[in-house]
Amino acid sequence: MEALSQEAGPPAAGGRAPEEPALVFVGFMGAGKSGAARLVAAELGLAPIDSDAEIERELGESVESLFDREGESAFREREEAAVLALLEAPDARVVSLGGGALGSERVRAALQAHTVVHLDVEPAEAWRRVSKKGRPLARDRERFEALHAERRPVYEEVADATVLDGGRDAALRASHALAALGHAPTGTRLVWASAASGDYPVFCGPGLIQSGFFHPVDGRRFVVTDEHVARHHELESAEHTIRIPAGEQAKTLSQAQAVLRELARAEGEGGDLVAALGGGVLGDLAGFCAAVYQRGIRHVQVPTTLVSQVDSAFGGKTGVDLPEAKNYAGAYHQPAAVLVDPAALETLPPEELAAGYAEVVKTALIAGGELWEQVGAGADVDERIIMACIRAKLGVVAEDERDAGRRQVLNLGHTVAHAIEAATGYARYRHGEAVAIGLLCALRLSGRDELRAQVARLFEARGLPAAFDGASADEVLALVARDKKRSGGEVPFVLVDGPGAVSEGQSVGAEELRAAIEEARAA
Repeated sequence: MEALSQEAGPPAAGGRAPEEPALVFVGFMGAGKSGAARLVAAELGLAPIDSDAEIERELGESVESLFDREGESAFREREEAAVLALLEAPDARVVSLGGGALGSERVRAALQAHTVVHLDVEPAEAWRRVSKKGRPLARDRERFEALHAERRPVYEEVADATVLDGGRDAALRASHALAALGHAPTGTRLVWASAASGDYPVFCGPGLIQSGFFHPVDGRRFVVTDEHVARHHELESAEHTIRIPAGEQAKTLSQAQAVLRELARAEGEGGDLVAALGGGVLGDLAGFCAAVYQRGIRHVQVPTTLVSQVDSAFGGKTGVDLPEAKNYAGAYHQPAAVLVDPAALETLPPEELAAGYAEVVKTALIAGGELWEQVGAGADVDERIIMACIRAKLGVVAEDERDAGRRQVLNLGHTVAHAIEAATGYARYRHGEAVAIGLLCALRLSGRDELRAQVARLFEARGLPAAFDGASADEVLALVARDKKRSGGEVPFVLVDGPGAVSEGQSVGAEELRAAIEEARAA
């Protein structure tokens, strides 16, 4: 699919040049496509075109009337012809399509010449917006939600960019990132992430690092990386590169102080940004430094491990470990952008890829649906699964940025995992390896033995541990009791009823917890 050039201006007198793509908004009913097209077109000095409005103008009656009088099949034929004509029209620069237009194979093929933006809306919110407006397909909620589930994968398949539900203004805020997409390697996709404290783009495509692509382009870049990553990757146009030791043992306040002093000596200032090039440890530490340096400067996450590409680079959690517990010092600081290059995974040893797989399984259990169907069946992790994990996490963060409720489900398996890491001095297990053990404990505590056995088989196939050593069960239990999410002296757990049915804030009995940890230790 083509992408809108960052340098694209208003059309020439003859309209759009044949090779110049239009910006096409797609999505389900109630996603706000027409409103978003109007806002973005106004920003670009262009005239928006709505396919439903064009059909109504040509036929002299409303879509609802035509739909009821002729039926859906006849309407889709008229819609297909109208949309195909629009996509070829030289003056159609910003277009919004009806929710069902992508049911046509010919329309989907024609969209390959344009920049397609999927405005993603949750079914409950879509129903709230359109259920009382007389739309033919919004009269029965059960059918409405089934149709949403059927169409969503089609929108995701054709989209160059996805704007997670943040209102129609989100598309306007994303316009600069949509323009930057034109400079990314072919095949790069964009997800616009929304959170209470700010929005940011996630670019995902193989070859991003090697191509020299970077966003945003203003400000000096201070790259923070580790000695292992630096052997394989570098970012172009870096003002200064700060290298730290590799591994969780470097994620400390003293190492953060060393990075902060380097920034100060290099005269970093408010308009500059920190680029975190590496895995989860690097991203957490560099993001923390950006959060506190001069009370906060921008940072960009460039994750190079599977753990960071599917989980830790998103959501704005930054921090460092204390000897007493993991991630005890930190701050919420959303990135200015995240650049995900799946090609970077080719430089990882098998053990590191396996560790990242534990986070993939965790995310798939939380999301359920198609993602779990693929992961649960043992599918290899590819770019499509990475993107699905990204969307799943960003959707949770958009709902709850600061762990007040729903975001706590992302802690599935992590309560025990963090305790194992701390008990073994952050040296014995990779984070993902500890998560694998912690996830199996969580499934045991959930009483889901069959699902636990399935997950254990997935982990075993990739060489992930099912048990820990190097610490006693008592040491791990003591550290669980000090978990940073403790409230009122009680540590809440995330438990699983089934894929897609995960609940936070659950109480676990002391004897049950001890039994689960002793089982993991003794195995």
